[in-house]
Amino acid sequence: MPANIVVGTQWGDEGKGKIIDIISSRADVVVRSQGGNNAGHTVVNNGEVYKLHLIPSGILYKDTLCLIGAGVVLDPKDFIGELDSLESRGISTVNLKIDPRAHVVMPWHITLDGLSETFRGGKDIGTTKRGIGPTYMDKYERCGIRMYDLVHPDVLAEKIQSTGKLKNKIITEVYNGEAYDLDKVTAEYIEYGKRLAPYVDDVSVLTFDAEKAGKTIMFEGAQATLLDIDFGTYPYVTSSHPLSAGVCVGTGVGPKVITNIIGVAKAYTTRVGKGPFPTELDDEIGKKIRETGGEFGTTTGRPRRTGWFDAVIVRHSVRVNGLDSLAINKLDTLANLDTLKICVAYKKPDGTVTENFPPVLEELDGCTPVYEEFEGFTEDISKCTSFDELPENCKKYITRLEELVGCHVSMVGIGPDRSQILER
Repeated sequence: MPANIVVGTQWGDEGKGKIIDIISSRADVVVRSQGGNNAGHTVVNNGEVYKLHLIPSGILYKDTLCLIGAGVVLDPKDFIGELDSLESRGISTVNLKIDPRAHVVMPWHITLDGLSETFRGGKDIGTTKRGIGPTYMDKYERCGIRMYDLVHPDVLAEKIQSTGKLKNKIITEVYNGEAYDLDKVTAEYIEYGKRLAPYVDDVSVLTFDAEKAGKTIMFEGAQATLLDIDFGTYPYVTSSHPLSAGVCVGTGVGPKVITNIIGVAKAYTTRVGKGPFPTELDDEIGKKIRETGGEFGTTTGRPRRTGWFDAVIVRHSVRVNGLDSLAINKLDTLANLDTLKICVAYKKPDGTVTENFPPVLEELDGCTPVYEEFEGFTEDISKCTSFDELPENCKKYITRLEELVGCHVSMVGIGPDRSQILER
């Protein structure tokens, strides 16, 4: 049976939630592989809007097993709020499991995230200040607190005391911040552990057993390729691996399990926070795209930067993820623009042209986009029921996009609802 991976191919916010929701509706198991509550999926289902940050989108289907892998970092307070929100709307969470190896976001992680960003001044990364980076730092420094610890009070108390003393020292002596009362933190997090204990189980085993039983599996992550810690626009990246390969590490499955890798992109480009953005439109067209497309963050509400579709970065994503196909969202947002543009290459400061995304920011700096232009469209495409029904200018745009990135477009999004997707 198929095991699908869905990955973002730009800087996140590509509308993965809708594609994930469609595939989740056909899956027996949905597995989240990495990231934390610094990202979110917005899913519109039967007119209802669900904003999910940590819980897999398969939770909307009562018979679907939803798993959160070891590669995820989990803020228990925020997670419990998400549980309560879903349950208040009649969504059961009984089929949800969390790997005991997943790391826990502690309050000092959130504090240190904010303090370090302030310390950087004008060279800050532009994080969401949710404590994600500092949690991954502790994971790799091997002093982190994991879900197993959270649901075992004696283990948790000992680790909070040992790790918390060091964190308090850094907060107070490096950043002149206020120390945490470790006894209060312990009491608070023991209560979180009691609530979450029934959800803890070995996700690697559960996923393995599902595959052996012939179940259909879908793997989802947060963020996107250009935010990968190694292959993104470092240092303006996240602290984990949103690539397809990160799924195997983050969930404990071998690569031979994977049968299909789907990349998601918008028909244009957006990013949130700081960092390079070669096709950014800091003008009225960019503003129109932002307002028409509702480009504001699911988690933070921050306005997203907008720009033309960049085939260079998506071509990079096709290669590093090994994509089988692409889903292109929000084509409808580009209606009523006289001219559409696609960036096909970058012109370097020395005048040479490259079609490959530079590996480091120092090489990207000074690059300017080389565009191809296309005639726009004015038709309302939101009610089209097949790709063939799209206006000719839309079909030409998608066909050329396929050629430029070297990957088949299997889905085209023409509106926010999960029904507004044209499958090819």
